[in-house]
Amino acid sequence: MQIEGALVKEQGVTFGIIVVKSHILNSPTQRDEVQRSGSSVFPGVPIILMAQDSRGIPKYYGRKDIVNFLSKVHPSRIPWKRYTIN
Repeated sequence: MQIEGALVKEQGVTFGIIVVKSHILNSPTQRDEVQRSGSSVFPGVPIILMAQDSRGIPKYYGRKDIVNFLSKVHPSRIPWKRYTIN
C-alpha cells in the first residue's frame, strides 16, 4: 500500500506525518490502525495524521506539541514523499 507522508526533524524532535482522508480523523479505531501501520514506515517516532478539508486547510491528529507546531507551518514546507507500507 502506498501512502503520502513525511519524516520531519524539527527543534530536536523527529516525527512522521501520514496523509489520510478526513473521515479517518473522526474514527478512533481507524486513527489507531493507521498510526500503528505507519510505525513500520516511521519506526520509533511519534506518528501524526493529517487530513485536508474541502478548502485544503490541514487538520492534524497526534501528539499535542507537534500538532501545535504543525498548525503554524504551511503544508508546502513539509518534505512530502510517497512511502510503501507492507
